[in-house]
Amino acid sequence: MSQARVLGMIGLAALAVATVAYAQTTVTPIPESEPVQTAPLTTAAEETGTVTWGDADAGATKAGACAACHGLDGNPTDPQYPRLAGQSERYTAHQIALFKSGERNSGMAAVMKPFADALSAQDARDIGAYFATQTAGAGVADDSVVASGPYKDLKFYEIGEKLFRSGDAARGIPACMACHGPDGAGNPGPAYPHIAGQQSAYSQRRLEEYRAGTTTQADPHLFNVMATVAEKLTDEEIGALASYLQGLHPRAQDFAAADAPAAPAPVAAPAPEAAAPVEAGEAMAEPAEGA
Repeated sequence: MSQARVLGMIGLAALAVATVAYAQTTVTPIPESEPVQTAPLTTAAEETGTVTWGDADAGATKAGACAACHGLDGNPTDPQYPRLAGQSERYTAHQIALFKSGERNSGMAAVMKPFADALSAQDARDIGAYFATQTAGAGVADDSVVASGPYKDLKFYEIGEKLFRSGDAARGIPACMACHGPDGAGNPGPAYPHIAGQQSAYSQRRLEEYRAGTTTQADPHLFNVMATVAEKLTDEEIGALASYLQGLHPRAQDFAAADAPAAPAPVAAPAPEAAAPVEAGEAMAEPAEGA
């Protein structure tokens, strides 16, 4: 093979390599995507400056209207009403807004709406701030043993505890604590609610509503998060979750209760002195004129 031919082949090879290298370094722009639709993080009222973060002191006064059902400190005695103590400000204010707009219209909504209608957005923030400063109580979880079914021999609340802490990966059910926290205190950022100690009857009803999957909320994204989880739960699992949540509370509360001084014994009131007996024949005092 002649030297000229060899040089020619080398030149062709070099040209091919250069062509490939050029193709690899040439940037071809892709079509621009549509602008991302963003949602405001605040309401219209907040953007105009008419609403600020809640004032807990102001909320303490305004929350007086809530006391009949929810208790003075947000811990109701009637199990049909939810516990508000410890709930985040944003979540409480948002729920009041949903009652007021009629977007939340199930359960006790008919009772709540007249109260919500009387509140401004700032009132709702103040009330939420007040209840956020209160300590949530807790009830007692059902520890009866399950007699039959897939959870046979477990204590009833243990079904809920397993779902709360671990979920069920096989059925695509995430652990509740992933959003609501290991102690059920919630996450005030995305407004995931405080659920520890919540009344079991209330939690059960809300889980059943999520499982039904129907809502009239204009922005249902948070509702849909829960609906996706609850649709996979059985009646037994919903009941057990509600029971477990009712008894869930920080262990520190147990220590505080154990260390609390005993209540003082009630002091007996002194017996009233006996009136002096009237001697026979002694005249009783005449009443004063005009008596």
